[in-house]
Amino acid sequence: MKIRKPLLILAFALVAFGINVTAQKLWTLEECIDYAFENNIEIKQSVLSVNAANMDVAQSKYNLAPSLNANTSHTFGWGRSFDESANRYASRNTQQTYFAVNSQVTLFNGLQLINNVRQKQFDYLAEKYNSDKIRNDMSLNVAAGYLQILFTIEILNNAQRQFDISKEQIDRTKKQVEAGAVAKGSLFDIEAQGAADEANLISAKNNVNLAYLDLMQLLDLEANVEFDIEKPILEIVGTPTLLPADMIYNKSVMIMPEIKSAEYRVESAEKGLSIVKGSRSPRLYANGSYGTNFSDQLDKSYIPGQPGYGEMIPFGDQFKENRNGTLSFGLSIPIFNGYQVSTNIKKSKIYFESVNLTLESEKLRLRKNIEAAYSDAIGAYQTFVSRHKSVEAFKESFKYTEEKFNVGMVNSTDYNVVKIQLANAESDLASSKFDYIFKTKILDFYLGKSLSLSDIANVQEK
Repeated sequence: MKIRKPLLILAFALVAFGINVTAQKLWTLEECIDYAFENNIEIKQSVLSVNAANMDVAQSKYNLAPSLNANTSHTFGWGRSFDESANRYASRNTQQTYFAVNSQVTLFNGLQLINNVRQKQFDYLAEKYNSDKIRNDMSLNVAAGYLQILFTIEILNNAQRQFDISKEQIDRTKKQVEAGAVAKGSLFDIEAQGAADEANLISAKNNVNLAYLDLMQLLDLEANVEFDIEKPILEIVGTPTLLPADMIYNKSVMIMPEIKSAEYRVESAEKGLSIVKGSRSPRLYANGSYGTNFSDQLDKSYIPGQPGYGEMIPFGDQFKENRNGTLSFGLSIPIFNGYQVSTNIKKSKIYFESVNLTLESEKLRLRKNIEAAYSDAIGAYQTFVSRHKSVEAFKESFKYTEEKFNVGMVNSTDYNVVKIQLANAESDLASSKFDYIFKTKILDFYLGKSLSLSDIANVQEK
């Protein structure tokens, strides 16, 4: 029983450990992007800007409605003063109360209010698409960080493989030195190369950790949080089937948010110009008011000796009897205001031309980016094919050299040279592969496709 109890505890511990390992979440590229969308501070700030712009749209519509305000006042007086309610002077303490409701509505002002509504709607759409652009930039950055992890892992695997080869070769060479088949100097050369491979392995591990840290910081995750990603084996099979750059641009220019945002900035500037031009128009407006008042100097009779003289009219009676209302129409005609309207119109025209140039600049930048990405993708594929052939050739060369070295037909220097050439070729191949993958993903992105690795992923790496 004493023997079984520790074994039972150990079994439970192993099971618990296995559950924890199994339960660790592996993040896909799509999950990383979705998490960034929900938690990135810059994206949250852009959403707040969109919400503020939406409120401006609502306010511009409210500005079309008439204003309605109520006011009241109560005045205390003493000494000789004129009581407007009683229309006489009084030499005693007085009290007056005034109630009023007034309203004003603009009937016409050169369509400034209508154009303001339309301008705010365009501003809202511009902010919305600007927020979408920030999300697009974030998704590309996340994809680049994700692929960087996979790239550094592949470099790490290559470094581990080279280190393992060196270890095996060191053991084999030691035996050959002990048997007198190989000079001891060869062992020193192989051990030196093994030490270099170990340093490369340590550097590769550090690069993997740094790549993980970069992606975690991009997602605003703390460094002490458990984080790992799915590691699909990405393969390039067959020649690329890419649409021509001009076709990609024609599609992209219609859907990219930076273009949409710039287009709506132009629309907003055009309405802004219309608003300023509307300042030259006369303003037709209507005012309405309704009010009443009360005074403690208002007697039922103003004739001494008559009934009601010195008897104040009650508040309720005054409130009804003193009611009054007005309705007026006004016309304000701008004639001369220091050339402010003309200056504002000229400035609005300059701004309108500026945002048009910004739109053209965004289109030009998009076209250049697509053309560069297309050219890079083609070049990266050709480089990948060339380096793949190079790796295959260096593998055969290393295999042949290793066999000759094991029988003493090749010295350690030649062996190390071929081994280093193979390692460099494998690193170059991995670099060109991931460069090609990222460039093709950028082209897919410009076509409006979501970023995913499922179309090139093979078997999930454990």
